[in-house]
Parts: sequence; C-alpha cells; structure tokens
Amino acid sequence: MTINSSKFESVSLAEASFKDVNLKLSSFTDVNLAGSSFSDVSLAGATFHNVDLSNVVITDAKLDGMLINGILVTELLRVYGV
Repeated sequence: MTINSSKFESVSLAEASFKDVNLKLSSFTDVNLAGSSFSDVSLAGATFHNVDLSNVVITDAKLDGMLINGILVTELLRVYGV
C-alpha cells in the first residue's frame, strides 16, 4: 500500500505496530513516542530539534558522524574511555 505525500493531523496511533515501513524524508512535529521501541531502524541523516531524550537507551548503534549540540559522540565516548 502506498500513501505518499499524505498529511495526518490529530491522529492517535497508540499501541500500533509498524513493520517494513518507509518514512524517508518525512517530517514529524509535536509527536509523542514515549515508551516506544525501535529495532533495525536507519536514522542516517536524520535531524532532531528540541527533543526530550531523557532515559533513552541506545545499544549496538553505529555512531559515526553523530553530533549532540555540535559535539561528536564518538569523540565523547573516546574521551570517556569507552
């Protein structure tokens, strides 16, 4: 099924399950993903602004080129001794 260039407003998809979904070049504003889980996801080239990442856990991730407030995460981890 294809629904390219669609716009959704005030939609609740709570407890939904998505598999093999292409959201490339999509835009998300005022979205609540609290408690969500992501596996086998590509966020390469994604940009996050004004995001609450409290208690986010990232494991087994490729971090090359990832910046937080302009600082390379790989450099932070190197300095921290990881």
